[in-house]
Amino acid sequence: MNIIQIDTNTGEHEKFTNEKIASFLFQHLEEYGDEVQDILKCIDYSQKKNENKGGFILLAVEDDDTIKGAVVVNETNMGGYIPENILVYIAVHKDTRGTGLGKKLMQQTIDTCVGDIALHVEKDNPAKFLYEKVGFTNPYLEMRLKK
Repeated sequence: MNIIQIDTNTGEHEKFTNEKIASFLFQHLEEYGDEVQDILKCIDYSQKKNENKGGFILLAVEDDDTIKGAVVVNETNMGGYIPENILVYIAVHKDTRGTGLGKKLMQQTIDTCVGDIALHVEKDNPAKFLYEKVGFTNPYLEMRLKK
């Protein structure tokens, strides 16, 4: 399993289109996700580095290019008073949950981000345990990691 960072605008990883990534996230976020059109908006934002937006996408892929995990981070450009990064989506294929892939994706996300990271998590989401385990805290009504 490889974790790759992609930029769908360059065509470097043309097999991983925005639509394919959004479809994966929609399917594997299950009840904790958003509609495909909203996921696509987030992905689009992550690719707009020249418009005071930006971010990145990480994918965990098998050798046959099957997506097994995905992360979308949006940059806020508001460092100092709001975390510089929002981890908007993270999902692991239901067949690989409990194998450590979620933790590996979280660590790669933390390593890739410059500055602090915030995320929103529903209180009954089982992923909350993973976020706390890697260092996120709940100082307000959202979870943050200070880097």
